[in-house]
Amino acid sequence: MCVGIPMRLVSVNGIAGHALDGDLPATVDLSLLPEARPGDWVLSFLGTGHALLPEDEALKIRAALQGLASLMQGGPLGDAFADLESHPPALPPHLQAALDAGRSTG
Repeated sequence: MCVGIPMRLVSVNGIAGHALDGDLPATVDLSLLPEARPGDWVLSFLGTGHALLPEDEALKIRAALQGLASLMQGGPLGDAFADLESHPPALPPHLQAALDAGRSTG
């Protein structure tokens, strides 16, 4: 499994993005994101940028990853998933319609 890491671009030089993963410098291949500019948040998979992210989404992903890292080391999860806890799970509309119609199978 590959996990995307949100990183903030510090500078762009052609297809090479110089970014920060927290406080750690990283280089990100921006071949798939020619529109990326310094200050943008990039979702990086194995050193390649795959998507531009709004800052609030990037920060939520970083918080979730930090919470999981803490949990794996025996620490607290904290509020890493606070945004999910405030919304109960919901079925996709087509499944909710089937449930409302009394159907229990596809």
